[in-house]
Amino acid sequence: MLQIILYTPQIPPNTGNIIRLCANSAASLHLIEPIGFSVDEKSCRRAGLDYQSLTNVIIHKNWDSCKKMLSGRHIWAITKFGKKRYDHARFSRDDALLFGSEINGLPKNIRKEFTQCHQLFLPMQRESRSLNLSNSVAICLYEAWRQNDFFVSN
Repeated sequence: MLQIILYTPQIPPNTGNIIRLCANSAASLHLIEPIGFSVDEKSCRRAGLDYQSLTNVIIHKNWDSCKKMLSGRHIWAITKFGKKRYDHARFSRDDALLFGSEINGLPKNIRKEFTQCHQLFLPMQRESRSLNLSNSVAICLYEAWRQNDFFVSN
């Protein structure tokens, strides 16, 4: 099963869209604190995050905790600073895709943990600042899933 990791997500509707995306693709979602919104049940419903029961959502206190839980899996960092296009990576069904926050992206110290060939980017027009986080996750997740013949977990 593919794993999606959001490093300090800040915008509730983005995370809600990603929860729905993970539910529909059987991916697990990892959220790394601090999270920019409350994750109590009432706040989640109000923010459109009520799909949490449809997929496995794990909250980590920090990046090290997340890495430890996912040890043994190949983690790809998705960043505008990447040198390799996302569709040139070869994904396995156990891989994890790491995305930074909507406001700050992935911190430099975390990006440095990845070799250049494991830092992926999504192409866009030069004048563009960034893509929406939930759109970026959808693009990369579906490419990884496609490469694995849209396998369905049991």
